[in-house]
Amino acid sequence: MPHTHLFDLQGKIAFVSGASRGIGEAIAHVLAQQGAHVIVSSRKLEGCQHVADAIIAGGGKATAVACHIGELEQIQQVFAGIREQFGRLDILVNNAATNPQFCNVLDTDPAAFQKTVDVNIRGYFFMSVEAGKLMREHGAGSIINVASINGVSPGLFQGIYSVTKAAVINMTKVFAKECAQFGIRCNALLPGLTDTKFASALVKNEAILNTALQQIPLKRVADPKEMAGAVLYLASDASSYTTGAALNVDGGYLS
Repeated sequence: MPHTHLFDLQGKIAFVSGASRGIGEAIAHVLAQQGAHVIVSSRKLEGCQHVADAIIAGGGKATAVACHIGELEQIQQVFAGIREQFGRLDILVNNAATNPQFCNVLDTDPAAFQKTVDVNIRGYFFMSVEAGKLMREHGAGSIINVASINGVSPGLFQGIYSVTKAAVINMTKVFAKECAQFGIRCNALLPGLTDTKFASALVKNEAILNTALQQIPLKRVADPKEMAGAVLYLASDASSYTTGAALNVDGGYLS
């Protein structure tokens, strides 16, 4: 059987936010394994450098960049740097997110509300705008937003986080509709319960975990690596006719 090049990312430049650990780290490794030069980003450079070094040690290409997507000035600076260093961007994975509160919706702290909106909605939106401008110049690109099953079925005590993830799903459709004319596709990944530091409040609490597992047909928590294949599909030519989609990778939770 001939080798398929459907998932080949050779020569592509990919930016992954929130890539210093968890799902973002797994995505960065898989995109690099398929030949992309991955810009590994999160708030702190040290964690990104660690991931970039591991990719390079494995024979891949990577650069570490610090960017807090809750700060618009940082987003603009980072994209000015990408334009200068690479002159293009082919793949954007919006994965960095925040969920500072775990409480009843009536106890929502205004500061936590604002922080969640600034990162999860405004951050994704303007990352996509800046990436889209670069992609438009080359007539092609793929934007992948890491949303959540909470965007469809709100997580208990995760009120504003769930609201922002619903917004991300709609935002994905907005960019898909308005940027298709420029050859840019935009899709969303909806992870289910995944074993990350981000989800530790859920995964490490036995009572919550057992309740959650009863609702997951596959009866287990996902490994971060299990999210990376879906992102590779959405980033590559394998999904050339897929845009505006929300792909559930949730062990059957939403089915």
